Amino acid sequence: MTRVTYGLAVADFKDRVRRPAYLVTLAAAVALGYVAVPDSGARWVIMQLGDYRGVYNSAYVGTATALACGLWISLGGFYVVRDSVGRDSRSGVGQLLAATPVRTWAYLAGKFLSNLMVLASMVGVLALTALVMQLVRGEDTSVDPVALWQPFLLLAVPLVALAAAFALFFEALPLLRGGLGNILWFCIWVVLAVGGQGPGLPLGGIGVNGVAVSMYEDMLAQQVEMNDGSFSLGLTYLDEPLRVFDWHGFAPGPGYVLARSAFVGIAVVVALLPALWFHRFDPARVRHSAGRTQEDPVAGGVPAEFVDELPRPAGDRRASAAVLKTPPRPGRVLPRLWGGELRILLQGVSTWWWWWGAGVWVLLGVCSPLPGATRLMLPVSWLWPILIWSRLGTQGYEHGVAGILGAYPSTYRRVVAEWAAGATLTAVVGLGPLVRLVVVGDVTGVACWAAGVVFVPSLALALGTLSRTHRLFQAVYLPLWYTVANGLPVFDFMGAIRIEGQPAGLPPTVVLAVAVVLVAVVFLVGAMRRLSRD
Repeated sequence: MTRVTYGLAVADFKDRVRRPAYLVTLAAAVALGYVAVPDSGARWVIMQLGDYRGVYNSAYVGTATALACGLWISLGGFYVVRDSVGRDSRSGVGQLLAATPVRTWAYLAGKFLSNLMVLASMVGVLALTALVMQLVRGEDTSVDPVALWQPFLLLAVPLVALAAAFALFFEALPLLRGGLGNILWFCIWVVLAVGGQGPGLPLGGIGVNGVAVSMYEDMLAQQVEMNDGSFSLGLTYLDEPLRVFDWHGFAPGPGYVLARSAFVGIAVVVALLPALWFHRFDPARVRHSAGRTQEDPVAGGVPAEFVDELPRPAGDRRASAAVLKTPPRPGRVLPRLWGGELRILLQGVSTWWWWWGAGVWVLLGVCSPLPGATRLMLPVSWLWPILIWSRLGTQGYEHGVAGILGAYPSTYRRVVAEWAAGATLTAVVGLGPLVRLVVVGDVTGVACWAAGVVFVPSLALALGTLSRTHRLFQAVYLPLWYTVANGLPVFDFMGAIRIEGQPAGLPPTVVLAVAVVLVAVVFLVGAMRRLSRD
């Protein structure tokens, strides 16, 4: 590692930790540590073998927390460290770097190291949280530092290193720089999290199998009777609390350690691979097919591959064309605002396959019998517009018109209209399952559907307003949707999961109450920001 690479990494890391969002990520890490080591009477668990879990000693607490850390930080952390290259482009730092002799590989290495430092700091917070949770739970208060913290180095760090590398790799590919890359990473993560747990995988998968075998051998040695010897990793809802056994921990061999180190090596290769085509913001190295530099007049000389990441001026004709379609007529302000916000929200969704796909999901929802309409078609329909929902609350900042919108005489009406546009989209794409629910007279199902229509745009608008970026909603909604699609009723906000024909998820009143709180947060944040400007 060169001194330049280290300097770039440290400078970028210091810039990130000064942001309020970094404190939010650390708070989320502490919350994850609490979830990983629940109370003995809790109805959820992260790691179990059959109907058993280990006593809360250093080995079990450290391993369970490290596995939860590796899985969930590799998912959420990817969205946290995204946009480091795009931020350099927008701020002008990239153009300054283009005028320096810094090599492309050194720049990418610095960005990768910065990403890894941010995620490693979250791992460190979780390691300290694991110590606190062992002492708080009190089942075994004797602390073994090696057994407690070794799993974080062997299980968590390799996975978060992959997330740090792929976040940078996706940014260097124009096709994956936006929302498509966010969704693709979620699919990759699902494959790693689920498919990487089995035996006989290259490099031992994500390292879980060795832990499962060690737990199984300890249970056999203690002659623990098992009705089910299956190993489960992930947030699982329990009908009743688990029984416990004493697990002494996992002693990794040299081959295991080498395999885990290979993951870090792969991450380094992935992070540096874009040096083959990444031009480091130098417009002279990006040639147009006619031999001219590929620039955008709005971007001010920035290569065209980064133009989509830049805010557009308020006077850009392309950005204002859709707004001018609404003639300025007196009266009926809110309906006209709703129409304008809906057009702005759907702006850019002009590809035929998106509209055909939405129509197919609606048609299949109408034709499917009731269990399939809610269990399958409703989750599919309410995943399709995720990239559009994520624009709620963010477009003003991402397109550089937040100041103009902030001077609007009645900002509350605009916020209501923006929320209504999101709710309209949610209702339209989920129309098929609603028809089936109405036909069979399922009043409770209709209420759950309506609560979901209110909840989704409320969540998108609140997270977009708080973060000013579309990535936070994508990072939160994808795991939330996955729990519903995976049959976990505790987070079912749409009434998709049913037991004996009745929705088994959250009551509609609870979902509506959460939605109201989220909308209240939007108004509160907006009021606080206006006061700070005044």
